[in-house]
Amino acid sequence: MTDTTTNFEILTLSDALGRAAAGDAAQSSPFSTQPFILLDTSGSIDEMQSLQLIAWIEERACPVIGIAADGDEWAVIRACDARVANVAEAAPLITNIRQSPIAATVLVQLLRLNARLPLTDALVAESLAYSTLQAGPEFKKWLDANRAAAPAVHSDSGDPVIVSREGDALMLELNRASNRNGMTVEMRDALIESLQLVLADDSIESVQISGRGKCFSTGGDLTEFGSAPDPASAHVVRSLALPGRLLSQCAARVTVNVHGACIGSGIEFPAFASRMVASEDAYFQLPELKFGLIPGAGGTVSIARRIGRQRAGWLMLSGKRIDAQKALAWNLVDEVTA
Repeated sequence: MTDTTTNFEILTLSDALGRAAAGDAAQSSPFSTQPFILLDTSGSIDEMQSLQLIAWIEERACPVIGIAADGDEWAVIRACDARVANVAEAAPLITNIRQSPIAATVLVQLLRLNARLPLTDALVAESLAYSTLQAGPEFKKWLDANRAAAPAVHSDSGDPVIVSREGDALMLELNRASNRNGMTVEMRDALIESLQLVLADDSIESVQISGRGKCFSTGGDLTEFGSAPDPASAHVVRSLALPGRLLSQCAARVTVNVHGACIGSGIEFPAFASRMVASEDAYFQLPELKFGLIPGAGGTVSIARRIGRQRAGWLMLSGKRIDAQKALAWNLVDEVTA
């Protein structure tokens, strides 16, 4: 059926089963007028039909958004890439998907795949997907309109990461408050060096990571976007130098303390730690789809493994913020402090 107030189609379970049985001649894709599927999961079907529908959902070359009441957790709902309670809640996801349908498709395909892969392989898959989109038309359109004339300049004294030690405890502080602790190449390399120290020194029993200034990190520095020589080389660099990969290897010893804005890689990176503590003013957001990209600092792995594929899908497709209390309820953070 078509919702006349929103001008898009909402599939019922019987509609979807009909498409699955017919080979889905009307398959949605990034290149169709409706680059998503909105599935009303109310009603009942038998076990065989449920299995058929799950297989059909998993093969769709577009995001599948399930409409389901709170508490409904049957298999078809869990197979959807994101879930909402009603059509109105789907609006921000649909807006972003329409803006970047290719990136949205790559994102949900990657999240489906990564749910079955070990962490290291999932990080490789994310990087390959990210590089694919770096060469795509949606990112090019964003970059042409937003390319910075020069990288941002900070005004902070000292190293990008301040390292101190007290006994068997190591403290790492992001030290680019004037640049909102943006994850620049400089910051990335400093984090890698610090985490390599942790991995090499067994006498370091605990690590505390925090950020100076008004926020933990607003993520990748947009003024550096498009500065890589080419997408293929950028993938190799991520394979060799990704702070989140190193953090995952020493995660059991690490607590990250976050506050204020935690955006993009500013939440993707800390989510690899075994423990994350957020202040009440912390908020979390993944806006990459608006750039024609997906999270590329490990977030499709770290965040999805903390909060589940569907909630990660909602966060990444919608681009909306969640506050510290919702993050706690979703297990994105482990504690909220005043």
